[in-house]
Amino acid sequence: MKHLILTYLTLIGLSSFALAQEKSSVSENLFFESPLEAKIWEEAQDEPLNLFMAVHADEIQEQKWNELVEILDKKRSKTKNDLNFLRAIFQKSHQQLLKDYVKHSTFNEMLESGKFDCVSGSATLGMLLDRYGYDFEIVETDYHVFIVTTVDEKEIILESTLPIGGMITSPSEVQDYLESYKPVEFAQLASLTERLGSADQTLSDHAIFRKVSLTQLAGLQYYNDAITHFNDQAYGLASKQLSKALVLYESERIKNLKDLAKEQAYKVYGYDVK
Repeated sequence: MKHLILTYLTLIGLSSFALAQEKSSVSENLFFESPLEAKIWEEAQDEPLNLFMAVHADEIQEQKWNELVEILDKKRSKTKNDLNFLRAIFQKSHQQLLKDYVKHSTFNEMLESGKFDCVSGSATLGMLLDRYGYDFEIVETDYHVFIVTTVDEKEIILESTLPIGGMITSPSEVQDYLESYKPVEFAQLASLTERLGSADQTLSDHAIFRKVSLTQLAGLQYYNDAITHFNDQAYGLASKQLSKALVLYESERIKNLKDLAKEQAYKVYGYDVK
């Protein structure tokens, strides 16, 4: 028995070492904008909060996040009503963090100044729902992200970009909202260079409607940032951000944009970029 336990522990140790080596190998092939971003990828990429703070991680200000969590922890200890507490999560998130909707804002901009978009807003709500044990799905569409959660077997929409009216509980309104984003057969994404961040229905090609994890959503934040660089014709930087996006989320749209960035970079610079 003792021998079996030692063997088992040895296997665990080897597996952990192999995983650490794999992560280290991945990180070594990526470009990081700052030592802090590199440290997050090397040491803390298993935590979604860290990944969301990795984009433009010159200085991370966690105080406002911690203050929000402290407020909600106290409120949760006083109520067991899941619907009421869900409403508190939505309202307090907007009061404390999600203050100014600005397309294509990063998670760190939200922590610093309150500027947010659908990616950083849904990231905030998703991590809080996860903390407090709610069942939820993050839904990626063509150019927008939102959350569907369930309370008492009823679906509820959390539309982070709408501080007023963004928590949709009426079954008919939930159905209408979901139907407005459902994909159309044979539809294709028209633009690879339009960032996620808008609930504007006129932007929808009705090609994408799928569940993503918090880690994959962090990949979409890198994707958004890459599009900013791409549209500024900084194709090399775009490709570097997309490499990180692909590690977090192996998505066809991310891969296609990376291929396009590399193609444009070769035309402009005359050499291949990673």
